[in-house]
Amino acid sequence: MGSSVVKIALSGYYGFDNSGDEAVLQSILFALQEQSKEQGIQIEPIVLSANPEKTAAMYGVKAYHRMKPGALLRALREADGLISGGGSLLQDATSSKTIPYYLAVLKLAQWLRKPTFIYSQGIGPVGRPMFFGWIRSVFQRCAYVSVRDTESADLLVRMRLPRERITVVPDPVMGLPLRANGAAVGAPSVGRTVGVSVRFWNEDRSELEALSRSLALLLAANPDVRLRFLPFHLPSDEVASQFVIDRLGDHGSRVEMARGVVHPQDMLAQVAACDLLIGMRLHSLIYAASQYVPMVGISYDPKIDQFLHRLGMKAAASTASFDADAFAEEAQRLLVDREQWAASSRAAIEELKAQAQLPAKRIVSFYKQKINK
Repeated sequence: MGSSVVKIALSGYYGFDNSGDEAVLQSILFALQEQSKEQGIQIEPIVLSANPEKTAAMYGVKAYHRMKPGALLRALREADGLISGGGSLLQDATSSKTIPYYLAVLKLAQWLRKPTFIYSQGIGPVGRPMFFGWIRSVFQRCAYVSVRDTESADLLVRMRLPRERITVVPDPVMGLPLRANGAAVGAPSVGRTVGVSVRFWNEDRSELEALSRSLALLLAANPDVRLRFLPFHLPSDEVASQFVIDRLGDHGSRVEMARGVVHPQDMLAQVAACDLLIGMRLHSLIYAASQYVPMVGISYDPKIDQFLHRLGMKAAASTASFDADAFAEEAQRLLVDREQWAASSRAAIEELKAQAQLPAKRIVSFYKQKINK
């Protein structure tokens, strides 16, 4: 390559005001920066975003529009390689267009002879068998493939990608640090705080109705507890949060919502200030784990179960089966046993944090070797 400056394009679900995916981007940027300092080369990220102006301003990086063909092509031509990930990019549960888009970006980079890297992705669910061959074909040409759980690796093996080509690493957000001051924004100063992250899933809202009953039980049993709703995907999660709040009746004076929190580290600080986190959003649970905050998970997707499994935990409810009384009991148990949970989970969490740097280390090392040739 000849130059110690490496430009790397990043493809993911960026620029959509989803705190979890923004945290993925922020975590990858931090990891690349840290590894580039350690290995003595300079990385210049180029982010493919739905809102390039906002992304550029928030992270201090160059950004191009992810859906404008001309801008996308310019970004890939300018870059020395492409990182795809992290997050749940290759799944067809939410749309049949998701997998073709992210594979097309990878394929275009490969056509331009740019090295491509899969960065801690969660693969699946993939319900359309025709996508198996597409994913295998693109991944076989990648310089590095890492996934965030063994279930994703198993699915790639079912697609006939060789196991030895796949590295299992944690979600990159496990490595996201608090800001230097570490201060939480607007957190209550007295009593105990239970953070709540919800989203819409069931059409009849039955899971949110059940959660409302659980939260009412928790508040009734603990007069010093306040709920703080943490919307991760704006504006839809604010609406879902308000749906639950409206069903808490007389407890409304002990409930609040963190509105307009967009920057990942600001949301991380909100979670860090909690004594317990009740979450549907995957990254709300990952934030909690990274800050040693006990969590109660509500599963709407296998990725929730897969992450909790890495900590030796199970979801306390799912969108398909929600026992409000049992859920409240589990929340109460963790609220009381917070210190014990943190102590017993510390080793597993520390290991996940350390491993979160591995993809960035491998990618930066790849370019360092090319520069030194």
